[in-house]
Amino acid sequence: MTDFSFDLVGFDLDGTFVDSSGDLAAAVNVMLASDGRRTLSVAEIVAMTGGGVARLVALALEATGGATPAETEHLKGAMLASYADNIAVLTRPYPGAVAAIEGLRARGVRTAIVTNKLADLAEKLLESLGLQHLFDTLIGGDTLAGARQKPDPAMLYEMVRRLGGGRAAFVGDTMFDVTAAKSAGMPVVVVNFGREPVGGFGADAVIDHFDALIPALERLA
Repeated sequence: MTDFSFDLVGFDLDGTFVDSSGDLAAAVNVMLASDGRRTLSVAEIVAMTGGGVARLVALALEATGGATPAETEHLKGAMLASYADNIAVLTRPYPGAVAAIEGLRARGVRTAIVTNKLADLAEKLLESLGLQHLFDTLIGGDTLAGARQKPDPAMLYEMVRRLGGGRAAFVGDTMFDVTAAKSAGMPVVVVNFGREPVGGFGADAVIDHFDALIPALERLA
């Protein structure tokens, strides 16, 4: 057990720890253009994120004329290929994110990434940014059997199991994150800079900058 409020803290990835909106939008628009469809704005695409790549692709195709299941699967492959090749062109951690996580780890807190992003892509992104050392484990959208993803709390239970148990909290930016954390019985902090102002989705705390994360976690205790 640490002297801090929590023994372990999990983080969502896209829209929470990193701003990946530019690279995700570029990959989605490569996919759309390859099929002769209109492209979407970054804001439109960001509003579709949070539920994993299958949901993102389905929503983008629905917004541009729809697609059959076979077409959707084919175009998802095109999107993933483009994204994997350009995963960290524009993507960067949000201001203060690295310092906040280093501050937690200096207090003895174990940290994790829990994301609906495919695990190999999440790992590649962190490695490309040289930030994989900040986290003790990574759980992706395809890590668990049956591809159980947030808002299912199973990913957060797995995080706690991997990190050896203890007092846990979660940090995210979508309703998927809040619902998963609440279902797992964890306090949850929402960051308010990953997308349009979110109002918190009923989170226990909302922060506008990572400088406020550690104080917010201390208050939640």
